[in-house]
Amino acid sequence: MDLKDFGFRDINHALLEKTNTPYKIYAELLDEGAEKQFFDVLNEPYVTYGALMPDAHKGYTMPIGGVCATKDMVVPQFVGFDIGCGMCAYKTDYTKEQIEANAETIYKKIVEKIPLGFKTHKNHQSLKIELPKTDFAEHVLQTTGLKQLGTLGGGNHFIEVGYGADEKGWIVIHSGSRGFGHKIASYYMQEAYNRKNPSEEKLEALVEDFKQRNVKFKEHNPEGFEKALKKFTEKQKVNILKKSKLDNIKEILPLDIHSKLGQDYIKDQNFALAFALENRKRMISDIHDIMNEVMGGDFNFQVEDEVRFINRNHNHAEYDEVRQEWIHRKGATHAEKGMRGVIPGNMRDGSFVVIGKGNSDSLASSSHGAGRVMSRVKAKKNVSMEQFENAMEGIQGTVDENTLDESPFAYKDIFEVMRLQDDLLEVEEHIKVLINVKDNAKSRF
Repeated sequence: MDLKDFGFRDINHALLEKTNTPYKIYAELLDEGAEKQFFDVLNEPYVTYGALMPDAHKGYTMPIGGVCATKDMVVPQFVGFDIGCGMCAYKTDYTKEQIEANAETIYKKIVEKIPLGFKTHKNHQSLKIELPKTDFAEHVLQTTGLKQLGTLGGGNHFIEVGYGADEKGWIVIHSGSRGFGHKIASYYMQEAYNRKNPSEEKLEALVEDFKQRNVKFKEHNPEGFEKALKKFTEKQKVNILKKSKLDNIKEILPLDIHSKLGQDYIKDQNFALAFALENRKRMISDIHDIMNEVMGGDFNFQVEDEVRFINRNHNHAEYDEVRQEWIHRKGATHAEKGMRGVIPGNMRDGSFVVIGKGNSDSLASSSHGAGRVMSRVKAKKNVSMEQFENAMEGIQGTVDENTLDESPFAYKDIFEVMRLQDDLLEVEEHIKVLINVKDNAKSRF
């Protein structure tokens, strides 16, 4: 695959060096949009270091596959909309032979049981996460999050069942914090923008109007009034958020980590990270139950077994005690020395269980996947169904016109991407695909 055929080009180091911020790039070529975004990131006065992984490509204000360290600032845009999006993998007691013999049935039961795309559970799911969160996050959890817990989502999110070198089966999940995390991220991005372009007056006016209309309510039932006011305020925040045009905001908008807003973001981000992990766990548990049902086993899902179960997210900001800085990873897998992670390839080529080497040049990070070479629109125009079907031969998967944009041809060569990061990680296991489930709803276009 020649990336120059897809608009990637030689890296303009002379341009990037003008920022006077040290950096490292593991990709050999970059698309123009990613290079411009990386320049803008490095040019921010509070950014002390930056790195791009070999799967880097243009994102929203910061490249996907980007990592940076910041001093005293946290930047919601550098984490992205899908807070906590990441990978979980679980090694089962079933064999390749057993799974292959039942692949069609397992696939159908997964699609029947786990909501895909914009679908949700009909009822709220129970959740117990012992972490603090703001009133806004609680409102989003109750109105959006609890029905989405244990659901996949769309786009490049997937469920896979495959096998490793010993032919034991693996369950692999790529998913995040769903609409819950998206609303949290959007809210703080919008609030960061509002600091420069104040729109708080609108919310204050709505709240004042509510108070004026409910004077007697307050007099007769002060406690009930305060609860109603709180609920009304959080609802209006969501309504204002819906009307915002975040896609039109191109400037980078940091939050002072010492400010209330900055502290609130970290609080809600951490809750969303835990939500995303629980989301993946529940899907793996459901799939494991399906495998037991189909193949007649009675194995337990051993989520506490650190050899069997691996979790690593690739969208977060965390404080580095040694650097005394905030490390932002946006589409980059945390890869401290000895840390296990999971890096997906594409629908055909499976996923890799990896062990980090803790390389400081990458801020102890590695790629989060292969990285796109074609936009979704271009993939639909340039990839034929015949090509797609031939590439997926032998795999029970979601292969139709609505997943053309997720075909292997839309991504970089994962084996080349892994080669480019030899000094960031070592491969422990290559999980080859037997079953691949994706959302194929037309509505995602």
